[in-house]
Amino acid sequence: MQEFIEYLVKSFVENPQDVTVTRIAGSRSPIYELKVNQSDMGKVIGKHGQTIEAIQTIVHVASQRNERGAKLVLLNPNRRMHEGF
Repeated sequence: MQEFIEYLVKSFVENPQDVTVTRIAGSRSPIYELKVNQSDMGKVIGKHGQTIEAIQTIVHVASQRNERGAKLVLLNPNRRMHEGF
């Protein structure tokens, strides 16, 4: 799943070398933390958050079989908090 997320995000950002995905153990399901270059945050978030929500939905649905509904959070280094569901 980690490689899939990296592949998906790297395909549309300006700085694919700065995309990192880290898997952490959640209490009920795994959580994937996504970090991108600050200049790519707008592309990843999308208009009204539609892009990140679509990516989160894809990850959640694709992980249903093996990882019990993994979650994806986008780390925003300026706000020091998670954005995601």
